[in-house]
Amino acid sequence: MQGFMTPDQIADRKSRALAAAVAAGRGLGLTVTDPTVLYDVFSVVVHLAPSPVVVRVPTVLPAYSDLGFQEARQRQELDVVGWLAEQGHPVIPPSPLVPREPVRRDGFSMTFWQFVELDKSVEPDYAHNAALVADLHAALRAYPGELPFLSAAEPQFVSEGLAALEGRPDLLDPADLDRARREWDVLEPVVSSRAAFEEAFPGVEFQPIHGDSPAANIVSGKDGELYSDFELTTLGPVEWDLAALGPDCEAAYNSAAERLGLRRLDDGVLRVINAVGMSRAVACLALAPQLPLLVEALKPAVEQWRTMPFAGGLDG
Repeated sequence: MQGFMTPDQIADRKSRALAAAVAAGRGLGLTVTDPTVLYDVFSVVVHLAPSPVVVRVPTVLPAYSDLGFQEARQRQELDVVGWLAEQGHPVIPPSPLVPREPVRRDGFSMTFWQFVELDKSVEPDYAHNAALVADLHAALRAYPGELPFLSAAEPQFVSEGLAALEGRPDLLDPADLDRARREWDVLEPVVSSRAAFEEAFPGVEFQPIHGDSPAANIVSGKDGELYSDFELTTLGPVEWDLAALGPDCEAAYNSAAERLGLRRLDDGVLRVINAVGMSRAVACLALAPQLPLLVEALKPAVEQWRTMPFAGGLDG
């Protein structure tokens, strides 16, 4: 049984990621004398002060996410966000001081972003942000690049995560694991295949979407609100970006979408997308040995999941 990383091991991981980010930045010609870790959960995020550059170094990852996998996803993110920035949309852009591409260093793959001063006094208003997601969707419709279908659902992550939770009652009750597996047997085929999704929901169109709860990833800069964290950007139904936000946010999105000439959220798709999101949350417990705080952090999601309709009603 895999044990939990100790605080010393987690601190060492952060130190190694910080050192790699600093070395990579200096290797690209940046002046780095006062590096600061801004964030350390799934990634270590480093401000390469005094350079106006932030580096994001993924550190908590599933076993299959090797450097090649990470780099491909990072390159896609940089392409999408770079394009949005070039069109004048409010995003935290890739750093203009280094090439727009992932950098490998000391066993990590990382990306470089423009440093933005954040207004930390602003409390998140998710209903307001959900309306802004409609503006983002309107912008993304014109993105000219190719994107995979619903890769943000991460079927491999869920399947392998649920398998890893076998024999781990310290992470997930066996009865919950049984439900999660049966539910995923229903959901996985639909989100793994565009043809299967279209068969289940005929007439629901797809477009480029953010992929990772954009309403929760809108930050307040000193010059206004900015979209951030496009690591899971993908092609899919817009409902994916509204998963788990609730009726107030859904109503705010629908009002903004109608104003922009976009379609309203489909309730049936939303129910299934919410169920898929919960499957991902449950599977995320498999990462707890790398990130022990997940055990407590995910308890509310698991408790909510137990009250939800099985597979979003898709099996009926």
